[in-house]
Amino acid sequence: MRLLFWVAVLFGGAVGLALFTQFNHSNVVLFYPPYRVELSLNLALALLLLVFFVVWTVLSTVRHLSEMPRRAAAYRERSRMNKAQAALRESIENLFAGRFARAERAAREAQSWEAQAQTAALVGARAAHRMQEIERRDAWMAQVTDPEREQARLVSMAELLVDARDADGALETIAQLQAQGGRQIHVQRIALRAHQHLKNWSEVLRLARSLEKRNALHPVLALRLKQMACEAMLEERRHDAEALSAFWRTLSADERRAARIAEPAARYFAALGRQDEARRIIEDALKVNWDSRLVLRYPDCARAGQALPQIQQAEKWLNEHPADADLYYALGVLCLGEQLWGKAQSSFERALKYADRNHQGRLRVRTHLALARLFEETERPEEAQRHYRESAMLAA
Repeated sequence: MRLLFWVAVLFGGAVGLALFTQFNHSNVVLFYPPYRVELSLNLALALLLLVFFVVWTVLSTVRHLSEMPRRAAAYRERSRMNKAQAALRESIENLFAGRFARAERAAREAQSWEAQAQTAALVGARAAHRMQEIERRDAWMAQVTDPEREQARLVSMAELLVDARDADGALETIAQLQAQGGRQIHVQRIALRAHQHLKNWSEVLRLARSLEKRNALHPVLALRLKQMACEAMLEERRHDAEALSAFWRTLSADERRAARIAEPAARYFAALGRQDEARRIIEDALKVNWDSRLVLRYPDCARAGQALPQIQQAEKWLNEHPADADLYYALGVLCLGEQLWGKAQSSFERALKYADRNHQGRLRVRTHLALARLFEETERPEEAQRHYRESAMLAA
């Protein structure tokens, strides 16, 4: 449609010009004494148009000739820029492909364009780090001096230091970053790894909780890290009942009910003579998560001669878990402590009946030893010797 419009305009202009020249009988007279030049108006207009075209052509030629050095310089700059950008792309691709030597060479070529020289230095530093070239890595990083790239330099350096197991250096770098107001989730992940290397379990627990709340850690990984931290912090306080209680109160309900946390906590409380707290920990955890480690720890929560409440609770659990060998063993230990010989013997025998021969070999050994001690207490040495032999054979 646009082409048709301009064709119509062109033809219209041609028709108008033809009519103008056909009916135009005017003359142009130029006086320059003693000369006199007389021209038709049409010829005068044609000559003016020709002169304008010639002058315009000459001026354009002069302008283009004067701009040639600048254009040549711009062309060379564009060529250098395109080559540098191609080298940077190649460097990044080689870095991701694991060709670190090529990545470093390409990063050096990419520095030929000043605008991306420091970005290429960050790529070169990562490539050198992957090749365990620490001095070259630091030399690359030293080239990053632009304030706008300071955050990228600090985050990259912290990540590389953690990867090299220099946790102190990584945390020092993160401190510089946070002093500038940086609080990224990725930085928290790096800090989490650094504190994990240094076994700063309180910080590991804090960061794992924070990252889990932001959905920045897989739930399974977050749970595992929290369990590791809690286990270590419980062990640090295992000789101080007050410190142990104070730390236990800081844990969330989900953390308290995790088997890997509840079991050592109950063990330490029981060892410090706080059997009631140990019992509450295990009973609360078993309501949510039935776990053999907690069940086997349950007899340690009973005070000597005061195990009847635990026995009654174990019998209630048997209604829900009638074929649980660990629970029968725990019930037998509780009954053995209360000298309920018949009930203890039947519980141990059922534990042997339901115990998996392949996966619960240790439980069978412990059950035979418990039966042997029971028969010794009830003066049945022959049966005790038989169970001692059974336990020895299973242990072997």
